[in-house]
Amino acid sequence: MAAEVSQQLWTDFHTVVNMTSRQLEEWLRTRDAGEDAEGLPDQAGPLTGRRVLAVLGKRRTDLTDEDAAVMRRVVAEVRAKRSVELDPKAGDPGWRHRLMSIGHDPLKPG
Repeated sequence: MAAEVSQQLWTDFHTVVNMTSRQLEEWLRTRDAGEDAEGLPDQAGPLTGRRVLAVLGKRRTDLTDEDAAVMRRVVAEVRAKRSVELDPKAGDPGWRHRLMSIGHDPLKPG
């Protein structure tokens, strides 16, 4: 069943998620690649990252309550992490990688 997603949430989500669905999908696959890589590429990456990817593939009118919850969580998480550290520091790839796993590349020009 479609959820009622406000224009504000839609805009906020698409502002903080600054990676395209293709970029995010490639990032999630890259992060999970390795000797013990999973056999199902569509299940690569953390659950929240996969849910962000699913939201990016939907129209606003097709979003579920669960999608809206993911959107709110991602907006809050990106804003919280970016307010603590507005400018990424060289040598801190973990911070950037955590944000990229939910669709936000802090090094990408705004």
